[in-house]
Amino acid sequence: MTDVHEPRLLKEPRGGVPDVTATLADYHAVCERFAQATSSVAADAERASGFRYGHEDWLIQFKRDGAGIALLDPIALNQAGVDWNEFNDAVGNATWILHDSPMDLPGFTDIGLKPQALFDTEIAARLLGLHHFGLAAVTEHYLGLVLAKEHSAADWSYRPLPRDWRNYAALDVEVLIELEQLMSRELKAQGKDEWAAEEFAYALSEGSKPRRPHPIPWLRISHITKLGHDRRGLAVAKSLWEERDRLARQYDIAPSLLLADSSIIEAATIKPRNAAQFRAVRCLNERVRIHTGTEQDKMFERYAPIQREIKPKVWKEAISRALELRPNQLPTMPTPEKNDDGTVNAPRSMRLWEQRHPDRYERLQRVRRITNRIAEDTRTPAEMIIKPQILRNLCWLDKPGKIDVAEFLTEQGARNWQVKLIAPSVSSAIM
Repeated sequence: MTDVHEPRLLKEPRGGVPDVTATLADYHAVCERFAQATSSVAADAERASGFRYGHEDWLIQFKRDGAGIALLDPIALNQAGVDWNEFNDAVGNATWILHDSPMDLPGFTDIGLKPQALFDTEIAARLLGLHHFGLAAVTEHYLGLVLAKEHSAADWSYRPLPRDWRNYAALDVEVLIELEQLMSRELKAQGKDEWAAEEFAYALSEGSKPRRPHPIPWLRISHITKLGHDRRGLAVAKSLWEERDRLARQYDIAPSLLLADSSIIEAATIKPRNAAQFRAVRCLNERVRIHTGTEQDKMFERYAPIQREIKPKVWKEAISRALELRPNQLPTMPTPEKNDDGTVNAPRSMRLWEQRHPDRYERLQRVRRITNRIAEDTRTPAEMIIKPQILRNLCWLDKPGKIDVAEFLTEQGARNWQVKLIAPSVSSAIM
């Protein structure tokens, strides 16, 4: 770690702010540059999920020593018929450095980018016991640099990208290679390099799988559990979500810019049954809703014509359809979702554990004390030592003392280093 008392602001990449690569000719040139370089590949991506319907990448950033920084427009390049394997071949089996790789790997996978090896600076920061894991915090900790980060919530689908946005995007990959080198050394010094290798391999494997759609998409409404077992309220929420999703897809706009989740929950709670009651629910009648008092307002203004085109009556009609359903047509909250192996996760509510299952609760507390002690001894966050849900699942079993703990942890997705580290102690704790 650099011994720096006063962090320095890194305003721009040292090689300057690059233009966006949006043509096949420029893409071929980028691939040629990157093929001639030899270092790891710093990578990042920007989306417009707060503005557009989909979650696709609108900008991809790469850096390699000797090749500089490249900002690629994947939308324009795909429309031009790009072959992403050309870039895959150019960098070969080089390690890709990402920060918070689960955010970016799915988008890379969608278009055909295929990293062969991964170094995730956020995972590394967690393993190393840092208290703050964001890229800015990690960069300041190791390099004594503060990144200019004022455009994190920008609408990256906007074209042409302003220079300061390109600068922001380029800074996201500017120092990743240096971070990888410093963090690799510290991981090895702490004896955690093999742990990190397993975590990186796991993250790469999981992030490279095709996206799995939610089995019941409307249940992703924030705070849907507030409706409890109110089946009519659930029907209203479902109807509003489906109408919002249809319109958002049609207009390619983020669903939240048409109707907020909080508005759906409010409407599902009140269940307005006539025009007067509907008008009284203010959030259902506001058509241009986003005002943050920041530069984001200018971005949201671009979507105001779409917002104005959606009349409040579409929400009223969606609510009416739900209120007219027969009792046997009303939705219910589903049973807990099963894992790939057919098991169901143990409940999260500690109140339920303590009040209804005191033996299981005491068992879980013993196991938690063990893992917390291991976490302290290794200077590693407990949630990195083992996923909390795995411990809950173990302690929820009727007779956990009769099973092979190491085998159970492995089946639940624990990595080898985690199993070796905690299985013996946990086995003793649940006997």
